[in-house]
Amino acid sequence: MKAVIQRVAHASVTVDGETTAKIGKGLLVLLGIMDEDQEEDISWLTKKVAHLRIFNDEHGIMNRSVIEENSDIIVVSQFTLYASTKKGNRPSYIKASKPEIAIPVYESFVKTMEKELGKKVGAGIFGADMKVALLNDGPVTIIIDTKNKE
Repeated sequence: MKAVIQRVAHASVTVDGETTAKIGKGLLVLLGIMDEDQEEDISWLTKKVAHLRIFNDEHGIMNRSVIEENSDIIVVSQFTLYASTKKGNRPSYIKASKPEIAIPVYESFVKTMEKELGKKVGAGIFGADMKVALLNDGPVTIIIDTKNKE
């Protein structure tokens, strides 16, 4: 499982002109899923994202989490995070899970994140043509891969 976490001043997801999620200050999480991803990946990653200290404290130091800030999260499925550009100029997405595998994992990730935060999490619509708008705050962008826990 791979995630791109962006600290945002605000973000939203729109599908066919309808806003499916909208937040103020918080995190936008773009989530890529592989066939090998399991519940332990979901558990580890949701805890990591929820407790990641990337919001400024009173001294301007990134020392506070989304939980401590009582901020919100939007999770958007993003199969292109597993693009392979090794050969040619057309990316291959063979490493990304097919919808029948990825949808239950994505839904479980969102539910687990809601439990971790103790509140509703915004989401896109899996497989839809989504328009994601955001104002990156900082900018702060962190990439986490559950198969490479550095």
